[in-house]
Formats: sequence, structure tokens, C-alpha cells
Amino acid sequence: MEAVLVGDASNLKVRFSGEAKYWTDALPIGNGRLGGMVWGGVLSETINLNDDTLWTGSPGNYTNPDAPKALSEVRKLVNDGKYAEATASAVKLSGEPSNAYQLLGDIKLEFHKSDAEYDQTTYQRELDLDTATVKVRYAIGEVEFTREHFASYPDQVIVSKISGNKSGSLSFTVFLDSQITHRTSVNAQNQIVMEKTADGIKFSAVLDLRISDGIGTMSVLEDNKIKVEGCDWAVILLVASSSFEGPFTNPSDSQKDPTFDCLNSLEPLKTYSYEQLYSHHVEDYQNLFHRVSINLSKSSNLTDSYVPTSERVKSFKTDEDPSLIELLFQFGRYLLISCSRPGTQPANLQGIWNDKVTPPWDGAPHLNINLQMNYWHSLSCNLHECQEPLFDFIENLSVNGSKTAKVNYEANGWVAHQVSDIWAKTSPDRGEAVWALWPMGGAWLCTHLWEHYTYTMNKDFLATKAYPLLEGCVLFLLDWLIEGQDEYLQTNPSTSPEHMFTAPDGQPASVSYSTTMDMSIIKEIFSAIVSAAQVLGKSEDDLIKKVVESQSKLYPTKIATDGSIMEWAQDFVDPDVRHRHISHLFGLFPGHTITLENTPELCKAAENTLNKRGVEGPGWSTTWKAASWARLHNSERAYEMIKHLFDLVDPANESNYEGGLYSNLFTAHPPFQIDADFGFSAALAEMLVQSTVTEFYLLPALPRDKWASGSVEGLKARGNVTVSISWSDGDLLEFSFWSDDRENQSFTKTIHYKETSVVATMSTGKVYTFDKKLRTIKTASLLDSSRV
Repeated sequence: MEAVLVGDASNLKVRFSGEAKYWTDALPIGNGRLGGMVWGGVLSETINLNDDTLWTGSPGNYTNPDAPKALSEVRKLVNDGKYAEATASAVKLSGEPSNAYQLLGDIKLEFHKSDAEYDQTTYQRELDLDTATVKVRYAIGEVEFTREHFASYPDQVIVSKISGNKSGSLSFTVFLDSQITHRTSVNAQNQIVMEKTADGIKFSAVLDLRISDGIGTMSVLEDNKIKVEGCDWAVILLVASSSFEGPFTNPSDSQKDPTFDCLNSLEPLKTYSYEQLYSHHVEDYQNLFHRVSINLSKSSNLTDSYVPTSERVKSFKTDEDPSLIELLFQFGRYLLISCSRPGTQPANLQGIWNDKVTPPWDGAPHLNINLQMNYWHSLSCNLHECQEPLFDFIENLSVNGSKTAKVNYEANGWVAHQVSDIWAKTSPDRGEAVWALWPMGGAWLCTHLWEHYTYTMNKDFLATKAYPLLEGCVLFLLDWLIEGQDEYLQTNPSTSPEHMFTAPDGQPASVSYSTTMDMSIIKEIFSAIVSAAQVLGKSEDDLIKKVVESQSKLYPTKIATDGSIMEWAQDFVDPDVRHRHISHLFGLFPGHTITLENTPELCKAAENTLNKRGVEGPGWSTTWKAASWARLHNSERAYEMIKHLFDLVDPANESNYEGGLYSNLFTAHPPFQIDADFGFSAALAEMLVQSTVTEFYLLPALPRDKWASGSVEGLKARGNVTVSISWSDGDLLEFSFWSDDRENQSFTKTIHYKETSVVATMSTGKVYTFDKKLRTIKTASLLDSSRV
């Protein structure tokens, strides 16, 4: 059983002093599958609802029989150096767009007006990250009203409790609504039922209402609304279901009855009080959330006064309050717990929170950075269970991807491209090759399989889940690689995600061969499967021998004339040196082929590349750069990128911003994309702990002048080790390790701190200090049981 850490909950609140005016002012709750956005209106409340399975479309045919001929044509143009012509011709390889993530609907509450005035000074709305609960408080006359909202994973229900502090003071009307074509009704149990009536995936949502015993009345209105008068409190339970039966079942063939499923799931909840539902929710949530605590300062700048979080973001550029960084770090962990749990869909471009029929970029998982970034922090931030939906998704991609590989490319194994959806779309996106032609999406996802093993050391997972998927990925890559004119194995055609270059003839182009990102991902995958084969005793398999033979023939990472990492196989002119993607630095982060120890020249070139790219960019680009600077152990530049994200975005004028935060701490592209929330947590963890299975780097990119004293407990390192560290006056104070492997309670690791490295055998549960002068590690004391 893993150690569960109890952190300081006093600074874990996202706060507002008024009701939401925009969707990005609302506060998110979620149980992995169901999501809600709480607006906190006084006279009328809206809770936007989402179900992670509500998408447009149906299973597709992700193949193109004409692709092999087009592929041959494009390859010849590339070999002839006609890159602009190859780029134009590559459009023939594009496919259909992804389908779109949908909204479910809204819970609507209309509160009955009273003669008293609403006292705005009493209004408070907050998301408590410690309990995953949104709370709203305000006063009308002498009556104080409170609302509590949470989404329970164990009971699969969204729960709201509304109450007044004077008997009989609460009166309201509640109903369900949706932008999707639907019908509503009230059944014999006085439950509101909303059902989708249009084609495609069906949904149903059922609202169950309880009011205080013996006080107040409840009546059904003609328009399928329920009116409540004169009660002390009311509890709303909202359950939802859809007809989705998996990516390979057409919705028209589904045997699921969403309404029956909803009513069936409500039945056992009748025996639970609100307090019991809340207890189930909090116990489940805190088992995950409490694993990591972080403190970046001796004392927080946050006082007991109720300061809206948006005001704190506004002032961050001047006060640089480290407690706000702690809050955003934990907010990223909260969001992953809330939108990705075992059995759910993977977090999409917006997690699970969406208020539009057609969201930006369809809300689809994009495989050239965004989906991967969503899960960067799942391992280092001690939430490995939350990554399970990603592995289920990869498994689905491998099924469709094997057909795409065979038909489109006449290759073995499986492939996935730049964008996907709930139907596990694996074909290229529609449109220009600069984004559509990128068959490395599946391979990048497969790096998460090996990373999961290195963090958990779960050999069963490696053998039964990871290795078969890696095998299929590698089979495709071996067929996709072809002999080049320079005797290297090359990828052709090849693009660097979403980035154009200027060809030698002066024309804009995006298609060439062996981009640095292609080669970096392939090197990572080949290394992963060779290492996995060693663990599983498969090193003598023919596939592994072929991989080992191919490794030495992969195009090397090269340095351009300006000292930066070359993005393409040739030193093409880059017309947009500030481009948002840093794809050619994949080997630095999240990959492992560019390291300070083994490739110092490439690290210097990577530094030049990051300087060349600059600071500006959307939120996800900002956090990717922060993590990359952390890998270079450059605390000053990593912190600069962290600080850059704290720019409050005005949702009424989004076009004036690049990156930044909305008032509810959602990160902006803009518009909203959730990946940077997750990337921020990953980047901060990378600043504090880096690791291989045998080596730990403590505080490698700590900005000592900003966070002079602090601590972190519960971060994960590779080798299935939990790490806790404290520091004072900018220097390492103590550290401890914990392993839940009962057969391996002591382990030998190389510990790196600043310029000193020490090989030491350490034990689980002991606290150590680092003596740099004597180059030794000393036992400090037994770990306080309250910290385990």
C-alpha cells in the first residue's frame, strides 16, 4: 500500500467574490466520467453538465486504398528535392476530420425572490481542492444560503446540497435543459428525465430531488419543472448515461438503454444520506490527492482575508507569491483526478468540460503534443491509476491502426496520426500536410507505456499490456523506415508538427524526410522495446535483433549553423523561429536521448534552440518549455516560463493574449485547452526531482532566490520510489525515499545534488542528509509517521 501524505489544505482554494459571468469563471467538478461547471448565480444557478462518451459520429473506415500510389509519388518528389511539390502532393494522403466532443446539458435553478436585498459583500464562491467540493455562500436579508457541489467517483453521481440557515427559507424551481435536441419529462418518482432524441449516441440524465423532512413542499409544474417551497435544505442527485458501447460499436446497434441505466444507478443511492455520499466521495478522492503536498515558502503571502484568485493572478508579476504556484500545481492534479479514472475515456483537449455543441478543435485528442501532455504529470505527481484510460485508448488505436497501416502504407503493425476521437480514429487528418501528415502519434503515445513501467516496475503490466502494443508500434516503424541515399534509415515523407520551412528554391514547404522529431521518437521507442525485452527475457527474439540492428542506422540529431538543434534533416531556413512547437527537442523532454551527462553538445544546442524559440506561445508551449529548461537544470529560465503563464486572460478579448490563465485557473491557448494545466504540474515536478531507474537528481532546477525554503512530499521517481525533500536557505536539508515493494526495502541509487554525486544504499522510511564536502549521505532520523 502506497504512503498517503497529508498536505496543508489552507491554501488549496480557487476563490471568487462574485457569480460567474463567463464559462471560464465557472468552477469545475468531475468524477472522471461526469463533469460539471458551477456558475454560482444568486437568483439563478447553472451547472453545465458533461459526459465523457458524448461525441458526434460513429465508427469510421480509417483507410485509403489510393494512399500507396500517392505515397510513392510524394517519396519520389522528396528524393528529388522538390519539397514544395511534395507538400502539395501530400494532401492526397490526408483523410477525414475527427468527430466532435459534445455537451450534455444543464441543471437550472431559479430561486424565488424575496423582499430583502442581496448583500454582495457576503458572497463567496470557491473550489476546495482538498475535498473536491465547490461551495457558494451569500446572504439575502437575515438569511445565509450555502450550496455545496461535488462529483462522486465511487457513487457515479453529481451531488448538490442547497440550504438556508433559517427554517423554511429555501424556495426554488429546478429543471434540466440542453442545446442538444432532447425531451424532458417527470416520472412517477418525481424525477426529471432528459433524453437526447437526435441520431448518434443517445444520452439520458435523471435528476432526483430530496428536501428536508416535514418542512417544505415539492410540486411538479406543467413544463417538467419541479417547484420547491419553504424547505430548510434540498439535495439534488444527477446521474447520466449514454448508449456508447465502445469505439467499434455503431450507436445504431447499441443495446444500451441510458434511461434504464440512470434509474438503476440511482436505486442504491436512496439508502445513502448526503453525509454518506460526501464521505464516500472525499475518502476516494483524498486517497489520490493527499499523496503529494508541496510548500514553496516558509510562510504564505496569502492572508486570512478572502482574496479572489483572479486578483492573485493579476498581482503575481509583482509579488510572485509562491503559494499561487502551489495552488496551480495541485489544481493540475485535481483536474486529472476529476477527468481521467479507470474505466473512463482519456482526458480530451478540454478534459471533460465543454459548453459548446462544436468546441474549439472539436475537443478532440491531438496526438502531436496535447494528449501526451495531459498525462505527463500522472507518474511524477503520483497519480498512475489516472493514466489507465490512456492505455485503453492506445489499445483501441492499435486495432484501427493496424488497418490504416496495412491499407495506407502496406506496412505491418499499427499507426495513428495527428488527431483522434472517441472512435479511435487513426487515419490522417483532413487538409494540409503540415498538420495532417504525421504518422508518429501512436509511437509517441507508446513511450508512455515504457515510462509507466519505469515508474511502477509493474512487470505484469509490461508483459500483458505494454509489450504487445510496443511490438505493434515497432513493426510499423520498421516498415515505415526506408533506406535513404545517405545510407541512413529515413522516414519519408516527414513533417515537423504544424511547422513550415523554406525550401532551397525559396518556396514554403512542410514535407521532407527524417525530421528530428521523427527520429527522436523512433529512437525512444526502439530503446524502450529493447529494454522491455531484457526485462521479459525476449532479447533474442528476431524482432529485437532487427531493432538493435536498425538503431545504429537512424539519422542522428544534428546541430544547425546557428548552434541550435536542426528541426529537419537539412538546415532549412525557418520562417517562424518563434513557432509554438518545440518538436525537435523531444529528445530532451519528454524523451531521454539528449542529456547533460551523455550529450553535452546537444544540450548546449537545445539551450540555443529554446532561446531562439523565445518566451511567447500558447499555454501548452509555455509549460513544455518550462519542463525542457528544467531538464537542462536551468532554474532561472524554467522559472521564467512558469512566471510567464501567470497572465490573466480576459475571455471577452481572448485574441489579445497568447497563453495565460482564466480566472478559474483553466489554461489558455487561447481559447481554453486543459493540457497546460497538466503540463504545469509536470514541469514543476521536473524542477524538483528528476530520475532514471538508478539515479535521482534532487532539486535540479530549484529557483533558490524565489523558493529559498520549502518542501515537497510524495513525488514519484522511476524505480517505484516515492520521494520527499526539504530545503532551507536555498540548500538541500533532508530527503527520504519510500517504496511499496515489500521485497525491496533497501536500494542502491546514485544521488545527484548540484555538482556532487554519491552512490548510496538507502532504506525505505529513513530521512537522509547530503554532505557535499564529505561526498556522503547520512541518516538523519526515522521518518515521522505523520508524514507517511
